[in-house]
Amino acid sequence: MSERLLRPTALLSLARRLFRLSEAGFILLSIGVGIAAGLLAAILGTVAHFLQSTFYHFDVEDRLSGLATISPGRLLALPLGGLLLGAIILTVRYHKRTAIDVVEANALHGGRIPFRDTMLVSGQTLISNGCGASVGLEAAYAQAGGGVASLIGQWLNLRRNDLRVLVGAGAGAAIGAAFGAPLTGAFYAFEIVIGAYTPASIAPVVAATLAAVITARTLGTAAYLIAATSSQNLATVDYLLYAGLGLISAVVGIALMRLVSLVEAVVRRSVLPEWSRPAIGGLILIPIAMISPHALSAGHGALHLTIGGELALGALALVFALKCLASIVSLGFGFRGGLFFASLFLGALLGQIFAELWALIPGVIPLSPVDAALVGMAGLAVAVVGGPMTMSLLVLEATHDFEITAIVLTATLCSSALVRERFGYSFSTWRLHLRGEVIRSARDIGWMRSLTARRMMRAAPATALSTLPMAEFKAQFPLGSTSRVLLEDEASHYAGLVPTAAVFADTDAGERPVSELAILKDVTLSPELTIGAIMERFDDSGADDLAVIDPEGRILGMLTEKYVRKRYADEIDRVQRDLYGED
Repeated sequence: MSERLLRPTALLSLARRLFRLSEAGFILLSIGVGIAAGLLAAILGTVAHFLQSTFYHFDVEDRLSGLATISPGRLLALPLGGLLLGAIILTVRYHKRTAIDVVEANALHGGRIPFRDTMLVSGQTLISNGCGASVGLEAAYAQAGGGVASLIGQWLNLRRNDLRVLVGAGAGAAIGAAFGAPLTGAFYAFEIVIGAYTPASIAPVVAATLAAVITARTLGTAAYLIAATSSQNLATVDYLLYAGLGLISAVVGIALMRLVSLVEAVVRRSVLPEWSRPAIGGLILIPIAMISPHALSAGHGALHLTIGGELALGALALVFALKCLASIVSLGFGFRGGLFFASLFLGALLGQIFAELWALIPGVIPLSPVDAALVGMAGLAVAVVGGPMTMSLLVLEATHDFEITAIVLTATLCSSALVRERFGYSFSTWRLHLRGEVIRSARDIGWMRSLTARRMMRAAPATALSTLPMAEFKAQFPLGSTSRVLLEDEASHYAGLVPTAAVFADTDAGERPVSELAILKDVTLSPELTIGAIMERFDDSGADDLAVIDPEGRILGMLTEKYVRKRYADEIDRVQRDLYGED
């Protein structure tokens, strides 16, 4: 009965064919995903703001990080929120697998995100931000938008690349809705979630982000867009100065990511139970928040107060240090969220500090604090989050000023280049790297993982005992029958590989064992090795053929370099066809 209920109806089959085979149909599907993402972004933002206003007792028009002071009793919301996260950790502790986010899903799993993971990541981020921890909601937005897109795409049985594009469109649409910035959301999808910008993905992604922004505006959701105006007095030398600020932002971003990872590692190795860590982190945040509430939450209210606020250098440095410390403690002790908006806020502070320090040099033309804040904001966000075009377009949609956007783009490209050269990861891919993953972006490498030695090997290759006399070997394996034979000892363990031609070339064969001509005794392949590692093994050994053996040393099969490279080339061609829609 249940199988009959799960069987697709004729209408569902028609929808699947429409969205799989029609570009116009896929764009319509993307618009529907965008509307859903915009609605989810509005709900998440409203719930988080309601939680904060309830816990900290401020008016609905205010922001937590914009408050001047907070009653110490209200700050108990931080450890209480941590305890709630701890309860969730205890609930899911038996699930060994870490929840899949949108970047990992597109890079390794073809866009497939389990519904449980979407609920878990979005819920934990909502609680973390709602209780005031120094994390942003952007991770929840992207996860919710990408998760609902993945769910719909899997239901419709979309092709792998179409599902990846739809997930990127959903995540970018949610980000665009939160910031009221459709171009920012679209390039967030391209640069950070999909990992590529192709003609085939432009229309569905842009359609989704526009639909999401319109949906959020219709619902009356307040956007995060930064209200700032450039000085309009920009000269050629400003490009050089702000390029330097971009490089400084890269160094600060790398340091921030490493410090978060260091604290995470120290806390993980401590005797603290995992469920208690967020609550302890919340207690540590209390004195930081008592010094400056600007360090709490993502920093929306604080950014509007500080950007162009002409704060003294000491005040800027203090807020910058406290916000860094609060973000490091929040993430290091287990609060869930990201550094998207926190990096924007920190970058704006860094830019103003840069302008203040520049003004201390005698005889120089002072920099505009607002311009420096905009450049620093984008530069540090690129270092942490990635996406130079994403952050440049965010500034453009905030200021509507192409001149400052050109300078911002220069700084973000400098920041991005230095981070790639000296570090190589964004914050999300860095944390995946610490878990043992190899991805550096959302580009699809999941297909490489599926091509393992076990899957590609030729089973039941020609084998012989290593003690077999050469004369018997020649009789058993005449020239032309096989080019190589795998040897095994009396215990059925791999003992090397012998080329058939080498045996026949030996004129003094007699009763000598064939093992005397064996090669590659210590160079083998394990069955779970992926195609990338297999090609590296062939390159390092210079071998044409390698045995695949199990952990006990028994022969499972054999792989040839020629076949492996052909499979790799065929898969690359397939991915390119899927990516660009070529026949």
